Amino acid sequence: MAGARNVEVDVAVVGFGAAGACAAIEAARAGADVLVIDRFDGGGATALSGGVVYAGGGTPCQRQAGVTDTPDAMRAYLETEVGDAVSPATLRRFCDQSTELIAWLTACGVPFQGSLCDYKTSYPTNRHYLYHSGSELASAHIAPPAPRGHRAHGPGTSGRVLFARLAETARAVGVEVRGQTRASRLVMESGRVTGLECRTLTGPPRLAHRLLSRLASKPFLYAPKLGRALHLLVSAIERRCGKPCRIKARSGVVIAAGGFIANRPMLRDHAPEYRGGLPLGTAGDDGSGIRLGVEVGAAADHLDRVSVWRFLSPPSALLDGVLVDRHGNRLADLARYGAAIGQAVMAAGGRAWLLVDDRIVAEARRQIRSQTLWFQRLQAWYLLGPARIRGGRTLEQVAARAGIAAPADTGSLRPPYSLIDVSVRPRLAYPAPMLTLGGLRVDEDTGAVLREDGAVIPGLYAAGRSAVGICSHSYVSGLSLADCVFSGRRAGAHAARRQRVSIAGSPGPRSGASAGAEPSDSGTQGGHQC
Repeated sequence: MAGARNVEVDVAVVGFGAAGACAAIEAARAGADVLVIDRFDGGGATALSGGVVYAGGGTPCQRQAGVTDTPDAMRAYLETEVGDAVSPATLRRFCDQSTELIAWLTACGVPFQGSLCDYKTSYPTNRHYLYHSGSELASAHIAPPAPRGHRAHGPGTSGRVLFARLAETARAVGVEVRGQTRASRLVMESGRVTGLECRTLTGPPRLAHRLLSRLASKPFLYAPKLGRALHLLVSAIERRCGKPCRIKARSGVVIAAGGFIANRPMLRDHAPEYRGGLPLGTAGDDGSGIRLGVEVGAAADHLDRVSVWRFLSPPSALLDGVLVDRHGNRLADLARYGAAIGQAVMAAGGRAWLLVDDRIVAEARRQIRSQTLWFQRLQAWYLLGPARIRGGRTLEQVAARAGIAAPADTGSLRPPYSLIDVSVRPRLAYPAPMLTLGGLRVDEDTGAVLREDGAVIPGLYAAGRSAVGICSHSYVSGLSLADCVFSGRRAGAHAARRQRVSIAGSPGPRSGASAGAEPSDSGTQGGHQC
């Protein structure tokens, strides 16, 4: 490639979010020379997230909170969520290793705390860092429910704390991170992935790119049209000022570049019914990692699976209402997770109403102050204000004002009634966040990317939302980050293992041994320059 400045490493990682950082850490600890590239400055959707990791089986936080849990109970519940996304053996391994996963993150400096939230919520306040983050309470007939949402300890949405600790650990073990570098193509030699072709920014364009991308990140999350407009300028800088760079990866390339919620044409092709929601991610979640794999013959799966959230709490009193469709039929058990409720609303054409009475409204108003963070407070005010349709003494009256059939099931509600419009529509005060769940198919023992016929593509691995994983069928809070750690460590360990086999002449650590290793100061200090 004309003008390319070549770099040679053992393992190259594309994407520096949770999955990419975990892959890099494991590879470096196994003795590999590791370079991570990221289109921006790292963090991705992880840094914008709530920092919740789904874990159980008797973690220190659960024990601190007096919670009893077992890997078998965790697996019995997750079987209802995971479906056919991964094999039973992989799900069992994920659950059996769950307490160790939290220990690994803790040793990387990620802080957790066992302060238990005693009410059902979409996300706890700064007083609580352990909560029922899924549909466990609605599945008590399947397995004893236990709170498994482990929120990284930090104010507000604490994903930035989780990522910061992972990034610090990655650099401490010798991982070189190259930001503002975008992978354009995988390099294949004799049927094996041997590296990447990229474009990287140098000099003054880096500053302009950094400022614009940071400026656009929040609007992209809360006002997608404005965010997309700003990112057109970011993309223009990349096209005009990016310098070609080739990275040779002696052992392998790990794709950890996120999903494709920011790629509207790709979303339209694979999941056209999911429109009107809020893209939960960054402009980097554009499917580019999945595209890299597909271009060299990789198989992709579950691309039609999109998680759309419709949270009704906090305030938790609203969960005493009855969710109905336009025909007045009950839609879902409100003890279930917001994505399950969102799926039910989508199945009803995206339209739904919450039937409540004055007692619920009064209690919900009292709970706003104690149960909400600022973004949840905005939602609560909207639901109890502009979205609320007040009726009268009969269901027929309130239903007529809402333009729907009278609900047939009122539960224990008493007049006067209200109907709250909770439909999935573009609304700033009550958005419906969405994220994609599918990705490249991988070998579940190694993270190696597979072709359509099931054969491995040598030298290529994938993790996180670029790969099919634990949460690719159904999502609950914390399951994606947990899968990023689980799959990222797996891919990094096996990519480095190959390097040790070829260079040292002896097998590297088994994935289980690497996954269970305590953090160390091992790893080489790089100095890669594109």
